[in-house]
Amino acid sequence: QLDLLWTRKQNVMYNLFDWPTQKHSKLIILAIANTMDLPERIMMNRVASRMEHCSPVLWLGAWGCCFGVFFSPLLILAKLFSQLIGNIVAALSGDARRCLDICRRATEICEFASHKRTPDTVRMSHVTEAIDEMFSSPYINAIRNASLHEQIFLKAILAEFRRAGVEEATIQQVYHQHIALSRIEGMRSPTVSEIMAICSRLGACRLLLVEPSNKYLQMRVRLNISQDDVTYALKDE
Repeated sequence: QLDLLWTRKQNVMYNLFDWPTQKHSKLIILAIANTMDLPERIMMNRVASRMEHCSPVLWLGAWGCCFGVFFSPLLILAKLFSQLIGNIVAALSGDARRCLDICRRATEICEFASHKRTPDTVRMSHVTEAIDEMFSSPYINAIRNASLHEQIFLKAILAEFRRAGVEEATIQQVYHQHIALSRIEGMRSPTVSEIMAICSRLGACRLLLVEPSNKYLQMRVRLNISQDDVTYALKDE
């Protein structure tokens, strides 16, 4: 699963895709990821170019994984409908599993509506309703209603996760990111006490999971929701 091999310098992925290009190589790389646009989203140019110009690399994106090869006209139509949902989700999130969730929920909405009248097929109105449900959770609303510094703290967590390549960080590490983001926004940097209060409020809302420690700045934090949800909630902020 390619997303799990990401590192800051991306040496692991580069070497992986470089091996099949070596002379007399008989290696075939099968790359799978939940992120629909992983090459564009996180890969450096030198890594992405290795994928583009290396024929022994087979990239299985969202639809390669989920639907495989299509032959009949009906299945081709299903693939096109699913790709349309994929484009919508890619703009909002990026996780291929969300597409499957939306397809499932849209089907349920259609089935429920069909009980009240004649049977119907899944339409874009059902898909739109499913998307609205998925991206209007209480957690997302809580982020949108959070204070500016609370939102910056969440952005700082995402920045630290990307920097370290792991989905856990100390408050001190996040604090450094928070200070940098505050400067970019032209805002006063919060004090340590204010950061601890922000972390406490986000933890009380269950947006964060905070691991206790005798040293406050060494407390470790994790998101209690997906990074995609945080990114989506803060998209217009």
